[in-house]
Amino acid sequence: MNRNALLLGAGLGMLSVMIGAFGAHGLKDILIANERVEVFETAVKYQFYHAFALLIAGILAGNLQGQWMKKAVYCFSIGVFIFSGSLYILSLTNIGWLGAITPIGGIFLIGGWVSLLIGVYKQKESEL
Repeated sequence: MNRNALLLGAGLGMLSVMIGAFGAHGLKDILIANERVEVFETAVKYQFYHAFALLIAGILAGNLQGQWMKKAVYCFSIGVFIFSGSLYILSLTNIGWLGAITPIGGIFLIGGWVSLLIGVYKQKESEL
């Protein structure tokens, strides 16, 4: 699991830079016309933050036993897909109901942090 988390974290980090740059240059006119520049930037920012969270979970999963790091990786992955994905689509299409999906992704992101917290808490200090 830790290899997959590390690969996914690195891939999402790379995509964050690419999507952010493309949004700032190639999609700028659409985002301004839709008045969704801040929404798009929020999507990129949260994707980037959680790319780092996946890297952390992947590194910890190599040392920590139990299912909590695995749960964290799944939650972060699903959360980024739903949270950032819905915001990307919303900012490009201006389909308002997509904003109702975004909190579901947020719940998964929170679940990832809770799982990470529990996973670290349950370990002995000598294992960290």
